[in-house]
Order: sequence, then structure tokens, then C-alpha cells
Amino acid sequence: MPGSGNRLTKLTAAMVLGLIASFAAVDFAEARRAGGGGFGSRGARTYSAPAPTRTAPNNAAPIERSMTPNTGATQTSRPAAGATQNAAQAQRSGSMFGNFGRSMLGGLLVGGLIGMLLGNGLGGLAGMFGLILQVAVIALIAMFVMRMFANRRQPAAAGAGNAGAQPFGAAKSAAPQAGPLAGFGGRTPSVNPFETKQEAAPAAPAVEDEAMDVGQEDLDRFEQMLSEVQTAYGREDYAALRKLATPEAMSYLAEELGEIASSGMRNEVKDVKLLQGDVSEAWREGNAEYATVAIRYSAIDVMLDRNTGAVVEGNPNEPVESVELWTFTRKDGGEWQLAAIQGTE
Repeated sequence: MPGSGNRLTKLTAAMVLGLIASFAAVDFAEARRAGGGGFGSRGARTYSAPAPTRTAPNNAAPIERSMTPNTGATQTSRPAAGATQNAAQAQRSGSMFGNFGRSMLGGLLVGGLIGMLLGNGLGGLAGMFGLILQVAVIALIAMFVMRMFANRRQPAAAGAGNAGAQPFGAAKSAAPQAGPLAGFGGRTPSVNPFETKQEAAPAAPAVEDEAMDVGQEDLDRFEQMLSEVQTAYGREDYAALRKLATPEAMSYLAEELGEIASSGMRNEVKDVKLLQGDVSEAWREGNAEYATVAIRYSAIDVMLDRNTGAVVEGNPNEPVESVELWTFTRKDGGEWQLAAIQGTE
């Protein structure tokens, strides 16, 4: 019947559009979640995990964006796990005619046979084959769309593990979970928020580096830089960020600011206060010195509409807490600069 054919055609078109839209939504959502990893360089230790501390007892999120080549000498197991996960996802994406496809076609076959038994005869059988053919076309289109999105994701997801807290992105919604922490809820100027790490650090990667001590003057400077970098970021002060960060770290900060601006928003960060901090590891590589510091801090962190100034995300009256690992570097005893930022998993 013509009316039945038209209805079937419309139903088929609606199913195709629905499948394409759902796959696109999943792809974009996964892309947003993949943008939360660390960035920058930690020298020869870029791809090795920093030692845990009292401030950051959990694993640090791996550095996903870095100009430092990954030779594999200090590669942790997380990228391998990520590659395995990507391979598994690709395998699942390519199995459109696997369990799900077989179940669907089997159901349609049973439905067609039942139609024949109820009296539709060969006409019911022809309609069943026509429907199977249309479903097969839909499955082929869906498989093509899924493979296309998977291929687009692979370059960005290669070598990435689970995404950690986004260092300078959208406002944090909840305080991190940690064990007993000294100085929680504020501190007095006489209390040093940084604590020297007592326990032995894990074995250093097989590179030419040398452990070193970090003095109180350096720790005080790190505390100042926490506020200076966050404030400059919230004000979109590129000149200040160029002084405070290495060219590589600055490029990633500028990229984040550009993405936020292109979305019509602005990330305002103010009232930054260090609550606790301790040194994860410090070392020398030639004439360069590195120090990775775990910090727990609070700040007013909100997303604002660039045109109206209205709050889009976050609470302008309630500070949020974050735990991150910042790596600072300097050469020949010069000024410290921010080299990398990592969240915690």
C-alpha cells in the first residue's frame, strides 16, 4: 500500500537522523571530557608520575599536552592502558553487525515469520525483506559515522589516560577528597603551608638528573606565583603570563583562554588562597632546575558571559578548593617560571 510505504520511508529517515545525532553527541561529549588533562613539561620526568604527598596522595593526572618528545624511557603504564581502551572502543565500534546487529536482524526475521503465519503470506515475507534491507542500510551508515568520529578522536586521545581536574578551565564544583590536612580552612602568616617531604621518593627514571633541595625562599616564591598566575589568567593578562610561565606553558594557557573567549565566556579567578602545599620532587638537569609542588588552594572561580557579565557557572560568593601539582623551572639560578600543571585523578 502506498500509505504504508510512505510511513515506512519516514520512519527509516527518522531512525537514520536519530542515530547520527546520538553518535555525534557522544563524540562531542567525549571530546570535552578528554580536554581536562595536564599540560607543559617536566623535563626528563614529563611522562613519569610525580611522587604522592600528603597534599596530593592520589595519582597525578598524566600530562597530555607537551612539546617534550616521549621516548618511552619514562613512560608510565597509564598511556598503555589508554591505548588498550582506545583499541577496545574501536573494536566495539566496528562490531555493528555483532551481537546487537544479529539480535536486531533475528527479531525482524521472527517478526516476518509471525506475519506469514497470521495470513500475510508472501506479501508479509516481501515486506520483511524490504525492512531488513532498510535496516542494513541504516546499520552501514551508522557504522560509517562511528568510524569517522573514532578516527577524529584517535590523534587527540593517543597516549592519554583518565582525564584529571581541568587546571584553569571551568569552575570546580566540589572540594577534593583527601585525608587529614593541616591548615584546612585558612592559615596565619606564621604557619608555613609547605611541608618538607619526609618519606623516600620512588626510584628516579633512568635519565641524567640530580636530586636537589628546595629552600624556604623558593617555597615563598611558589606561593606568590600561585596567586599571580591565577589572577593574571582570570584577567586575561597575557603580558603577565609571559613573564610567569615558560613559552610552552604560556602557549597552552593562551589556547585555553582563546577557547573560552570563542565560546562567549570569561573565566574569572580571584581571592586565591593557599591552604596547604608540599614538595613532591625537585631535581636538576644540566643547568635547569625543576620543582614539582602539590598545592591545595581555594579561590572564587566562575564563568562569566563576556557581554553581560552574568554568571554562567560557579558561585561568585563561595570559594572552591582544588588540588593540583605545579612544576616550576629555572635556569642558571634565574627566576622561577611555571612549566606544567597537573590535576589529580
